Amino acid sequence: MRKLVETWFRKWEEEDFRNIPVSDDFRHTSPYGTIDGKAPYIQLVESNKDKFLNNVIDIKDELYEDHKACVRYTITNNAVGFTMEVSEWFYQKGDLIGEIVAYYNIEGEISQERKLKNQ
Repeated sequence: MRKLVETWFRKWEEEDFRNIPVSDDFRHTSPYGTIDGKAPYIQLVESNKDKFLNNVIDIKDELYEDHKACVRYTITNNAVGFTMEVSEWFYQKGDLIGEIVAYYNIEGEISQERKLKNQ
């Protein structure tokens, strides 16, 4: 699993997102929603390269098991002055990553259902 996760991050650093090690039925869940399928995920990245590329990744913590891992990191894009703290769970499917569940802060207004009570 460690090798898969290392390859995932290396591909992002190389801006080689079309060759990330994910299955065709890859699923990515984040605060923005769920994307089902490698092709739709790649298409989303292609349409939003300014948000996905030219980032510096600073890994803070890593936990590995046989078929899953959790990585906490900071992503920074100095060109646009953007920094975000991220934690992601990676789930292996065969020899590839089958699913990622990502947790991070999102910019802008928080939806009513996500706000804490008594704020």
